[in-house]
Amino acid sequence: MSSIFPAPVSDPSEEFKPIWIRTGQAQNQLTRIEFGMRFRGSFIDPAFRAEDASISRLEELAWQAYHEGRKAPFTQKAGAEYADPNYELSTEWIATKQSLAAAQLRWAETSTPSKVLLICGSARNDGTCPGEVSKSFRLLQIAKETLEQAGVVPDVLDLSLLTSEYGRQIHPCKGCASTAMPLCHWPCSCYPNHALNQTNDWMAEIYERWTAAHAVIIVSPVYWYQSPSPLKLMIDRLVCADGGNPDPTSTSGKKAAKAKEIEMAGWSYPQHLAGRAYGLIVHGDVAGVDDTRRALSDWLDWMGLIDSGTPALLGRYIGYYEPYASSHDTLDTDIAIQEETRNVARAVAKAVVELRAGRLSATQAHLSRPRPK
Repeated sequence: MSSIFPAPVSDPSEEFKPIWIRTGQAQNQLTRIEFGMRFRGSFIDPAFRAEDASISRLEELAWQAYHEGRKAPFTQKAGAEYADPNYELSTEWIATKQSLAAAQLRWAETSTPSKVLLICGSARNDGTCPGEVSKSFRLLQIAKETLEQAGVVPDVLDLSLLTSEYGRQIHPCKGCASTAMPLCHWPCSCYPNHALNQTNDWMAEIYERWTAAHAVIIVSPVYWYQSPSPLKLMIDRLVCADGGNPDPTSTSGKKAAKAKEIEMAGWSYPQHLAGRAYGLIVHGDVAGVDDTRRALSDWLDWMGLIDSGTPALLGRYIGYYEPYASSHDTLDTDIAIQEETRNVARAVAKAVVELRAGRLSATQAHLSRPRPK
């Protein structure tokens, strides 16, 4: 019986208990036949036919992992720094957590070079269809050169590789935070899930690059009034950076009831990326630039990042209502947006100097939130 809605209680005045776990949405496991069809779909190329027997053996091994739910095949005891030292944590998750701790130390060390994470949010590149670079990437190159001239180390994160590089993936957020914030772990522990073949998750590396950066600049087009899907995938998976639980043993992994109890007892919503500066370069051709730029600003502000001033928050149209085919030519002649892009980088570089010198801080870091979340 589905438990999406709880059964009526005999006493209407009885208070709702927050540990009630709703279930009834997920479908049953795939049958052996359905699983086999999906597994073999990756080997449809005739070149694989010489290895059909080997593929069948691998299919059986994958089926056993799926059927038994072997999400993390390698685990180790958490150790004394965790609430439950004997809990078996994924060794892959521990490795990611350690890389973030090291990155945070590098970020805080005043003698290290200033680093800005430059993110290309477009899904386009010339490595696959459409066979042409994105305007976002061209603008990013302008920002990169400007940062280098300012003595800042740029770290380019090109999210378009999701569309052109073999095996590159960002798996979608599962919304654990909406069950209870402590169920959302920092870094995300939902992936990899070897039982479901949800592997090669790029976010483990991306978390480290965000953590090591003193500032972030996002360069993005508008796709149908919104951020492009590669950028949105990353944004959703960064929910654990704002309030995420750094100790999965406290919730015994993904035990929803334990997470609900912890949140109801009081949760601090730690901001793991707070104190970094940011800039934005958002462009479009018809509509949605201001809404997209504002949404990105609101998101970054919420996480405790600090905007680098008005010049660092750029939204512009390139070839307004002009043909798509000539949009790169339009960008070639739009000297103003090229210089405005340089100004975004200059403003961020200046903000990083002020930030690391202790002269710039986020107001919200000094105020308690009456409605923390």
